[in-house]
Amino acid sequence: MSLSTPTTKEISDNIISQLEASLNQSIPLLPKSFLRVLSKVLGAVFVILFKYGGFIFLQIFVSTCSASDTEVNGRTVNPLQRWGRTMGVEDQVGAETAELSIDITVQNQSGVLQSGAQLLNSGNGVTYLLLTSIVLDAPVVQGTIRAVSDQAGGDGSGAQGNLSPGDIVSFANPLPNVQGDASVVSQLVVGAEGETTESYRARVENRFKKPPQGGAKVDYEVWGEEPAGIVNCYPYTSECPGQVDVYAEATPASSGSPDGIPSTAQLVEVSNSIEFNENGLASRRPVGALANVLPIRRSGFQVTVQGIDQVDNLAQVQEDVTNALTTYFLAREPFIVGLSTPPRVDRITNSEVGGIISSVVSASGGIFTGQITVGPPGNISIYTLGEGEKSKVTAVLFA
Repeated sequence: MSLSTPTTKEISDNIISQLEASLNQSIPLLPKSFLRVLSKVLGAVFVILFKYGGFIFLQIFVSTCSASDTEVNGRTVNPLQRWGRTMGVEDQVGAETAELSIDITVQNQSGVLQSGAQLLNSGNGVTYLLLTSIVLDAPVVQGTIRAVSDQAGGDGSGAQGNLSPGDIVSFANPLPNVQGDASVVSQLVVGAEGETTESYRARVENRFKKPPQGGAKVDYEVWGEEPAGIVNCYPYTSECPGQVDVYAEATPASSGSPDGIPSTAQLVEVSNSIEFNENGLASRRPVGALANVLPIRRSGFQVTVQGIDQVDNLAQVQEDVTNALTTYFLAREPFIVGLSTPPRVDRITNSEVGGIISSVVSASGGIFTGQITVGPPGNISIYTLGEGEKSKVTAVLFA
């Protein structure tokens, strides 16, 4: 049975038909006749009811419910957030704002540099604010700044505010007794992008599929993936009795690593998330289990392709093959017994790689008749990812 919302005209015509049947006479065709006007008004009312009913039906399922605030009878409700809270999933993670420690060169050791001074980095266009007042009593003094705005009109939050030691930020307006440029010393708070709605929806759906089990592997996965910027956690029973090894993967934007290797600060956040609940109580991991939080390792593979024939634009096909293989290798992840669900994506095989290439070439009207070699050096027919291991393409060579 398919539920579809009828149009206003369909409902209006249905009302007219029922009136004609009840009155045993035809309704005048004049568009302004009373019964025709009434039928259109009632049709519009029924369409609204159909749409409200359809909207309510969609809220039953996490995959289709709304993620926006909806006011009903004076109460504001966010359906997706409500589902998340019902299942014990923390709210959607907002963006993290970068905070940096800077060295400020003092030209005249006198007075105080007031908090609120604005600094700008010309590379990222982000404006920073000095958080505390600083007494200018030394040749070089340190201050803390926080990203507050960006060129797009935002609040400067996210990875765009991150800088490296040695980068330069300049005071927006010349200030007395200090040099115009300041140097970044260290990153105190790593800026991270906010969680997308679909990522949060996936977390809620994942909790439905994997409810808490009192310290099972799935719990370490759920706890570890709560911090901003962490996309995957892979828990394993450690070789040491009473310990669990949890391998964490971060987004490239939040970690600064193109391979998604988490920063030290992110590994600490994952460890704290496994240990403490949202109220700061150490009530999550079992008392007898020690969690070792480790970064994933990313193994690189080189693919050599030969035998692409009868294509009109060889360069474009080669680019499409490279993109398809990049996606394939990045999607491979370890298979954890008792946690992962089929199909398995921890194996890299020549046959699968060849099938991807053949599909891309065929879509372009060509024929793939050659051979492939998957390495590191030497041909690998089947490779199975190990604990905490993920893959990537280091090069795609066309012979």
